[in-house]
Parts: sequence; structure tokens; C-alpha cells
Amino acid sequence: MKKLIILGAGRVGSAIAIDLNKNYHVTSVDYSESALKLLEKFGVATHNVDLSFSENITSVIKDCDLVISAVPGYMGYETLKTIIEQGKDVVDIAFFPENPFDLDKLAKEKEVTAVIDAGVAPGMGNIILGYHNAKMKIAKYECLVGGLPVVREWPYEYKAVFSPIDVIEEYIRPARYVQNGQIVIREALSDAELIHFDGVGTLESWNSDGLRTLIDTMDIPDMIEKTLRYPGTIEYLRVLRDTGFFSYNEIEVNGQKIRPIDLTSKLLFPKWQLKEGEEDFTVMRIIIEGVENGQNKIYRYDLFDKYDHKSKTISMARTTGYTCTAVANLLLNSMFKHPGINPPEYLGEKEENFNFILNYLAERNVNYSISVK
Repeated sequence: MKKLIILGAGRVGSAIAIDLNKNYHVTSVDYSESALKLLEKFGVATHNVDLSFSENITSVIKDCDLVISAVPGYMGYETLKTIIEQGKDVVDIAFFPENPFDLDKLAKEKEVTAVIDAGVAPGMGNIILGYHNAKMKIAKYECLVGGLPVVREWPYEYKAVFSPIDVIEEYIRPARYVQNGQIVIREALSDAELIHFDGVGTLESWNSDGLRTLIDTMDIPDMIEKTLRYPGTIEYLRVLRDTGFFSYNEIEVNGQKIRPIDLTSKLLFPKWQLKEGEEDFTVMRIIIEGVENGQNKIYRYDLFDKYDHKSKTISMARTTGYTCTAVANLLLNSMFKHPGINPPEYLGEKEENFNFILNYLAERNVNYSISVK
């Protein structure tokens, strides 16, 4: 039986470990003993270690067949680099801010297949775009995506399944999109729009830096990704951001130097934390316009996924985690082998990969509705 190491036992990392443990020998590695104890109830082997030290990562992955990195974004790049240096194939969902292609040469030298951004968005959106880009001349790509609690609680009407600092990064990192073939950079939370979604109601969309690798890998004149939240959320976030609560620059308070973002994270996390059994949902809409076989075509993909009561798995862990585990199965079954850094759009180029991932998700009741005009 093949051996897998999952680095990170958060909500998404845990869903990944439980899913893959059905067919492989999985060991989940994390610093949190409480998170690991929950996984042990599902028969997942665990290892309690501090992953902020590269030597610890090197030690725990030395005998495995595949590594999955589900660490917080601020640890992601160095963690991925360490994994590649050890010659291990890897699927990564850390969503770190650094340029992953800076590790491409190293991955090729080590003959490592590294699939990055293998979540829902980035991730599944890239896979869908890669599939259609291989079949048609695309003029426009738009992705709207968000994960939200079913019950709206004042003031933020939001719950985080990732580390608070990773979430805050979405609110401060400049948003890049492509318009008329040119890269446009706008501040995060800009260009708000109200959009209706069946089964959900009206949500507010705003510019976020979600295109990531697509800016470099796709020659498409118009591409944009926007994040979805409940209406009114943006104003709260703008107030915090523009006051300096999200700043990384140290300030002095009563003789002590602190980073405002550390304080903000500490205060916000209890507000953003999903309670046991609290329901969430994921909504995503992808629209792809272009010319296929001489005809104008518009493809639309809609996802609406909810908390799974049977397995008690939150939706964002399902939609992100099961995309990751689908990709992991591609590598483990030798269906994808391509040394270097591989963003998800590379996987979508092959129809068999695309269909495998869609079917894998559907088997877990993560269903994409597809329409064509």
C-alpha cells in the first residue's frame, strides 16, 4: 500500500487525510495535538511535530510515495521547496503568495512532479479553464467564488476555515486581472457588485488576487476572479484595513512592539471560527466565452455545495480537499507525471484527467452544473 504524508491537519487537511486513508496508508502531521486526536478516530496515523523547521519535514517525508502540503500560506513556499529538495512528488494547497515557478528548475532537476494550487479556487477553476482552452479560442474567463456560513452572524457574517492571516491576505493583497490583454492591478475589495445566486440569494463580489498562475499560463484577453461575501461585509473590512489593523509594520504600544495584523488575527479568529456542527456552503460560478469549431460558445459552470451532515465535513473542506485528493489519485495512479511546477490548468488540458476529477468529485456529491449557449 502506498504511503502518503499530509502536512497540516486543519479543517481541509483533515478532510484530505480521511478521504485518502480509505485506499492508502496516510500519516497526518501537525503541531496541534487536538487536531491529530480527531483524525485518530478515523484510523488515520498521526505524527505530532513542528513543521516550521525544515529538518522536521525532511524527517517525516523520507519514506513516503507522495506528500500533500496543507500548511498555512506563510509557510507554504519554504515547505514546498523542502519537499522538492527531498525528491518527493507533491500536491500543494498552501496558496502561498510567492511565485511558484521560481521552484520549477529545482523540481525538474529533482524529477519531481509538483502540482500547486490544487483546491477549488484556485484549483478547480483552473482545471476547467485548462480543459476548454485546449479545445477552443477563449475570449473571456470569469470566476466568482466564496465560502460562507449558512447562518449570518453580525458583524462579519463570515467564518474562516483557513488560518486568519491567510484570509486577511485576500483583503490586502493587490488584485490582478487581465483586461484587453493587459494586466490590471486594483486594490483588493474594489469594484463591488451585487449578484444573485439561486438557493443563496444576493451576494457581493469584489476583486481578489485569485487568477494567480493563469496570468502567466493563459493567453486570454479578459480574465478575472472575484470573491463572494454577504452584502455589506466589504465596508467592515475596508474600515479595518484602512485604519491599519491589517498592517505587517510594527507599532509600539506601551513600550511593546507588535504587528497590528497579529493582534487583529488574534481578535478575529474567535469571531470567524466555525462552531462544532455549524453549517457552511460554497458557491462558485465560472463563465467561459469563446469560439469552438467556428461557433460562438458560452460555457457556464455552477457549484453550490453544503455542509455534509453524515460525515460532519464542512463544504469548503469538501470542495477544496476533494479536488486535492482527486489530483493526488492522478499522481498515485501514474495518470499524470510531469516533472516541474504544475498549476492545475496543466492537468485540465487532458480530457481523461478532467473527466476523472469531475467524476471523483461527483462520487462525493460535489457536483458542477454545466450549461452551454
